[in-house]
Amino acid sequence: MVTVARVLVDSPLPQLDRPFDYAVPSELVGEVVAGVRVKVPLRTAGRVVEAYVLDVTDAVAPDRPLSEVDSVVSPVAVLPESLYALARRAADRAAGSAVDILRLVIPKRMVRAEKAWRAAEPPQAPAVSPEGLAWARGVLASHPGLGDALAAGERLAIDPPPRPVAGSAWGAWAELMAAMAVERLAAGRSAVLVLPDHRDQTQVLAALTGRAPDDAIVRDDARRSGPERYAAYLRLLHPAPCIVVGNRSTVYAPAHDVGLVAVWDDGDPLLAEPLSPGVHARDAALIRQELEDSALVFAGHTRSTDVERLVQLGWVREVPAARRESPRVILSGTHEGEVRGQRVPSAAFAAAREALRDGPVLVQVSRPGYAPVLVCADCRTPARCPHCAGPLHARRPGSAPDCGWCGRTLPNWSCANCSSQRLRMASSGSERTADELGRAFPNTRVIVSDGAHPVTEVEARPALVIATRGAEPIAPGGYRAVILLDGDKMLLAEQLRIGEACLRWWSNAAALAAPGAPVHLVGVTGPVSRALATWTQAAYARTELAERAPLHMPPVVRVATVEGTAAAVDEAIAHVRAEVPSLAPAAVLGPVPAGEGTVRALLRFEYAHGRAVAETLRAAVVADALRGRRTAARARAAGTARGPAATTLRVRLDVPELDL
Repeated sequence: MVTVARVLVDSPLPQLDRPFDYAVPSELVGEVVAGVRVKVPLRTAGRVVEAYVLDVTDAVAPDRPLSEVDSVVSPVAVLPESLYALARRAADRAAGSAVDILRLVIPKRMVRAEKAWRAAEPPQAPAVSPEGLAWARGVLASHPGLGDALAAGERLAIDPPPRPVAGSAWGAWAELMAAMAVERLAAGRSAVLVLPDHRDQTQVLAALTGRAPDDAIVRDDARRSGPERYAAYLRLLHPAPCIVVGNRSTVYAPAHDVGLVAVWDDGDPLLAEPLSPGVHARDAALIRQELEDSALVFAGHTRSTDVERLVQLGWVREVPAARRESPRVILSGTHEGEVRGQRVPSAAFAAAREALRDGPVLVQVSRPGYAPVLVCADCRTPARCPHCAGPLHARRPGSAPDCGWCGRTLPNWSCANCSSQRLRMASSGSERTADELGRAFPNTRVIVSDGAHPVTEVEARPALVIATRGAEPIAPGGYRAVILLDGDKMLLAEQLRIGEACLRWWSNAAALAAPGAPVHLVGVTGPVSRALATWTQAAYARTELAERAPLHMPPVVRVATVEGTAAAVDEAIAHVRAEVPSLAPAAVLGPVPAGEGTVRALLRFEYAHGRAVAETLRAAVVADALRGRRTAARARAAGTARGPAATTLRVRLDVPELDL
């Protein structure tokens, strides 16, 4: 008999994404247990690599001797069985590797943090105070039946009140998320709160302060240092329940006995994982709920078409509020007699002037900087860099234009169409808007919040806050007025989901207004503006789904991108058609050139065919990788090439935005 460890090698190579058996030497028996990190020899690479132990069993010695485990990296079992099951299911659905997901979740080992954790007293089961539990139940009462649905482990979609909490620096949505987590913690179960960015995390953590024990709240995000992340991960592995607050990878957090997974604003692109295999936090949460039978909540001021599709199928249940709340949205246009091209109509200007007597006013713009777009002043041709053809922008009035791609400053620019050297500012960024409104409202404090000047919170005293979409700071008690500019320019983007995105940006900004404060949407008409004015985002999502159904566009169907050499892409598509004969002829779009020597194709398929398509595409990726490895080996043997072979065929399922 021999002790055999089944391990998952930590390697990005797709052909290694399967368990391998290694013999456990006698001196490591007892140390090599399920979940620990080990080092194992990889014969094909001629080196030692790290791996995760999935299982340890005693088996009859095989005819061919097994390679032996080299060493144990750490005695801590960092890979629970539940986490591997979740990563495996998510990776299989996305035609990817499980170890790529584990690399996002499990931090690198930090020796000092590990020693300190093992030497410290284990955390005790947290106790929620009666006051905290009463507060949580009072907040949940705004949605009748929500508490019972959480206890029953249902899948829910909720719309929190679109307003800030009176006298607090967080929104009512953050209070609702915190209340759900506290209620589950009081029941002895963990809660996982998945939020798009650090601004949302700050609000939820502030709402949790004083409501739940501090040692039961675990922050999980990439902005923390390596030792802090590793210590937080070790805390998650302990059987004491906790509340986990973090970004998109937090959806995989291996907390003990999870009773709630809540995803805020699932339409935010920050929740779409850019790294392989590209599993969206929403999809990972659905898989986790199916495996663990925990409650699952999708909350947001808008309803994404993906969640609305699940609501229509009955897979997710909507829980309405007892009393419907909505901001006071005013659709503002330019009136007759006003200056042509004026950005702020008279009604919005008057509302801002009136609101500045009592508190801050928020002005949302589409782009940062001073003049993000420049054109020729004579022929109106967009100004382009003569070196790289990138767009030009101006950092301040009178300055030489800069290229947005290569960064060159071009003091002697001339138009390629008419040779004119005169430039015109075709759009206003956050800084130019701040200059213009600062002159219109003298003696008023002006605050700019964008990617280069991030502001999380402003005071409740009068000020003009100019913010780009998604960078709006919160004001205690809410803004006294909100003006949404550049909406017509936002809707011009050539994206399938631009209507959804604009409605989400505007709804989130409107939710920052104080109750009863005016919210002016400037220069926009059509169904998106009506949905904002009537606060019927779910109805807009239903309309979008109905319009996309005959076009077979996501999320009505799933979409995969297949990119590689023309031969590899054609072969992969042919295998999919052979495996799924019912695919329509129009299911494949392309292939079209994607780069030097590569092409890209889009594959549309029904959800029922998801497993077959994913397995077939994954097999094609593995076959292409093995073929490339053999070719590279022959080339190295002939002395005509060096280095390892790269996988040329790339596959991604459920792409967030179509691009062909």
